[in-house]
Amino acid sequence: MLSPMCFYHPRWPVFFEDNHLLALFKPAGLLAQGDRSGAVCLLELAKGWLRKRHAKPGRVFLGLVHRLDRPVAGVMLFARTSKAAARLSAQFRCGTIQKTYLAVVEGTPAQPNGHLYDHIERQGLSCRILSEPTGHSREARLQYRLIDSTGERSLLQVAPETGRRHQIRLQLSHAGNAIVGDVRYGAVSPLKDRQLALLAREITVMHPTLKTPLRLTCPLPAGWPWPAAPEKVPAPFWNYDDFLRDGGRFPPPVWLTPGSTAGI
Repeated sequence: MLSPMCFYHPRWPVFFEDNHLLALFKPAGLLAQGDRSGAVCLLELAKGWLRKRHAKPGRVFLGLVHRLDRPVAGVMLFARTSKAAARLSAQFRCGTIQKTYLAVVEGTPAQPNGHLYDHIERQGLSCRILSEPTGHSREARLQYRLIDSTGERSLLQVAPETGRRHQIRLQLSHAGNAIVGDVRYGAVSPLKDRQLALLAREITVMHPTLKTPLRLTCPLPAGWPWPAAPEKVPAPFWNYDDFLRDGGRFPPPVWLTPGSTAGI
């Protein structure tokens, strides 16, 4: 069911929840999935939220079927059953899931609409574009459309056709228009809270059991660096730290809770 519920904080929206799916806003600065740092991640927060909401005494299954980079905000979709996870993963592999991003970039693209095709190779924590494909590179494709421009900055709608690591960031930078705040890939300077002006605006999937299209749209977060008309719902905070500063209270992961034996 479409849900007006909030996730731990009045300005942290739950976009959708039913027995098979959970869609949440991921703020910038929050990991999508845990890593070696042990930092809080959206996946574990979501498991804890479901466990409390549905009074589940044991483990909660939640499948991660796609990711967003830590400094990127937007809509994220999780699978609540293994069947849903398998069917969504198959949609991602087949390229039938539609994803749309908004990006504020430096400068103005040479063409108002374009299709970028590159070969990307992973290099440590970053990636690079190669002039020719190699045995380690993977093709990356995206389409973009210029929405507005001031000359110094432009607002783009971006639709990736492949799901490569750092793809949008790297391809736009290689084309001469680095995403605002993305100093790793050529931006002039970072934004105040180290976030990127890249928003996962919309995702459309085929519901894994109902077999009907499901479109999920993320509102523009507070502080988004492009003027826009007010939206019907309160703007979520752009950064995870803003939820903390505004009194957000989030439970620690179970593995950090002394004496705990229950898995989330």
